[in-house]
Amino acid sequence: MNLILLDYYFPFVVFFYGFIVLLAIEGPFLRYLAHQHQSNLFILQLRAHTPLAWICFFVGGLWSIQNLLII
Repeated sequence: MNLILLDYYFPFVVFFYGFIVLLAIEGPFLRYLAHQHQSNLFILQLRAHTPLAWICFFVGGLWSIQNLLII
């Protein structure tokens, strides 16, 4: 993999990280499953990633759109 491909795919990875973490934190079904099957410590650690997930979601999304429009 060269730097051009890495530069193209990296924003999508950032976006999907934010998307998946927000889906796990904010989604009602996954939140219900987490409260049912995971410890409170795990849920608190996951919730600590919420600000980073929102940043990755928006910045990665805008950056991905920019890559799709320019190339």
